[in-house]
Amino acid sequence: MNDFPFCPAIAFPLFLDPVIIHLGPIAFHWYGLGYVVGILFAWWYAQELLKKKSLWSKNQAPMTPQQISDFVTLGTIGIVVGGRLGQVLVWDPVYYFNHPSDIIALWDGGMSFHGGLIGIITAMLWFSYKNNINVWGMFDTIAAGAPIGIGIVRICNFINQELWGHVTTVPWAVCFYNDPQYLPRHPSQLYEALMEGFLLFIILAIVIFSFKALKRPGTITGIFNISYGIARSISEIFRVPQEDPEWFAVLFYSTGFTYGMALSLPMILFGCYALLQTFKYKFTK
Repeated sequence: MNDFPFCPAIAFPLFLDPVIIHLGPIAFHWYGLGYVVGILFAWWYAQELLKKKSLWSKNQAPMTPQQISDFVTLGTIGIVVGGRLGQVLVWDPVYYFNHPSDIIALWDGGMSFHGGLIGIITAMLWFSYKNNINVWGMFDTIAAGAPIGIGIVRICNFINQELWGHVTTVPWAVCFYNDPQYLPRHPSQLYEALMEGFLLFIILAIVIFSFKALKRPGTITGIFNISYGIARSISEIFRVPQEDPEWFAVLFYSTGFTYGMALSLPMILFGCYALLQTFKYKFTK
């Protein structure tokens, strides 16, 4: 503690170690646990929604709880493979080209949300086709519980002291110990946990249970994508951007438009399309 200068804000709590426990050479990280808890919650929540037939159009869920259980392994693979490939190919290709052995070092963090999203969408498209499931219904089922996992993983980003925000004078600013400047910064990871995670989950729950949104397949998918895209774009204002690809940095130098914002635009557009296609369904109580 004495190795660090005085922090005029909130010093990062030292008891928050990225590693939960060491068992010999094996270390269990909060980051990995965050993914596990998020996936397990989404699995449980999806099953509960599917059991409530009255939430769905014509009182008929698009798939069975057993089918969701059958999908969990495939969905997890899609998230992990897509998330890691997104990080490797989109965000840090030069680093991983020079350090190929680090590609599998998932325990050190480094997962692209947008890559993971593409991975699980691919898995859902394949699974719904193979099992003759309405794809919008499956998208809705998974999207409904996804924000909790997103929020938990963002908290793990905070524990890892990564993806922190710009320097600020707000009363809740945090000094991160791995910041070479050791300056008060926005805890942007917690902003993202709140906006992209827990608030988004509450919004989706309200439209599901109060407005019966699941009766129009694609509604939850649309709201999720639009809301996440907007929340991520807002959070990018407070967050120190990751190093943008060179071509992007040249095009948008000094504009304030980040690569994270650019990657969120397709989500917003896809969300708009998802909502528009819901009008082909007749609302049934």
